[in-house]
Amino acid sequence: MPAFLRVLPAAAESAPSAPEVRQPQHRREAPKSPQAPPTPSPVAVAASPASYSFSRRPEAAMSDVRSPRLAVLIDADNASARIADGLFQEIATIGEASVRRIYGDFSSPRSKGWADVLSRHAILPQQQFAYVTGKNASDIALVIDAMDLMHSGRFDGFCLVSSDSDFTRLASRIREHGVDVYGFGEQKTPESFRQACRRFIYTENLLHDLGERAKAEAAATPDPLPMVRQVMEQMESDDGWVPLGAFGQQLLNRFSDFDPRTYGHKKLSDFVRAVGIFDVEKTPGGMLRIRLQPTPPPASAQPAAKPPSRRRTPAKPKS
Repeated sequence: MPAFLRVLPAAAESAPSAPEVRQPQHRREAPKSPQAPPTPSPVAVAASPASYSFSRRPEAAMSDVRSPRLAVLIDADNASARIADGLFQEIATIGEASVRRIYGDFSSPRSKGWADVLSRHAILPQQQFAYVTGKNASDIALVIDAMDLMHSGRFDGFCLVSSDSDFTRLASRIREHGVDVYGFGEQKTPESFRQACRRFIYTENLLHDLGERAKAEAAATPDPLPMVRQVMEQMESDDGWVPLGAFGQQLLNRFSDFDPRTYGHKKLSDFVRAVGIFDVEKTPGGMLRIRLQPTPPPASAQPAAKPPSRRRTPAKPKS
C-alpha cells in the first residue's frame, strides 16, 4: 500500500493532521493510429532525387523518361527536299528533334524546293545570301550555331544533314565533347565525314517514292561481303556462333554507314540470310545467332580428276 494511504498510530491521532500530499497522476494517452506521411509537393519532389524515386509510383517514374533531345541542322545546298518526310521519320526513331534549322540561300533555284516542306516539318530557315562567289556562308553559319548549341549542354545528339566533307571536323569536335552525331547524306558522301559520325544514314534509303528509290539504288552499291567477314572474324567465339544483335552492334561500331536497307532489306536478319555466307539458327530462348559457313577449299587445292583412260586398239598386221 502506498505510504500516503497508511493509518497513523493512535498517539498521533490528536495531533493536527498534516495536509494530504497527492502525487501527480499520469494520464494514459490512447495510442495514436499510424498516419500516412504527407505527400510532398511537386516542387519538393523535383528538388530531391531521392524523394522522387520513392514517392512516385514505378509506372509514373517510367513515363518521365524522356527521349534524347536532338538538334537537326540541314545544309540546303547539299540535301534534297525530297528526303524531308523520310528524314524526320528516321530521326523520330532516334529521339526528339527539339531544334530544326536549315541553312541556305532560299532565293536561289537550288534551295527553293525546301520552301514547300518547311512549315510541314516546323523547320526554321536561316537565310544566308551568297554575296561573294566561292564563299559558303551557309556552312559557316551552320558551324557557328552548332557550336553554340553544343556548349549550351541542352542536347544529347546532333543530326547533320549534308553530303559535304567540310563538316567532318565539326562532327569530330561534337563527338569529342561527348555528344552523339548522326549524319545523313547521299552515298557519294566522302568516307571521312561518314566515319566521323556515330551513325551515317544514306538519304537514298529515306525516299518514299519507289521510282526515285530505284534510281538511287541503280548507283554503285558496295559489296558487303568483305565488310561482314571482317567484323565476324574479329568477334571471339569458342564454337563460331555469335548473337545476331551483338554482330549488328559491332558492325555499326566499325562501319557507321552500314544499313541493311542499302542492300534492299528492312531487317538485319533478312540481310544475313541473303548474303549467303552465314548459318542462321534460333536459340531455345528465341534469339537468332549466326556463324560463317565453312569456306570450301580453292579449286587449285583439290586433286585434278584423271582423264578417262583410252584403250589402245592393237594395230592390224599388214598383209
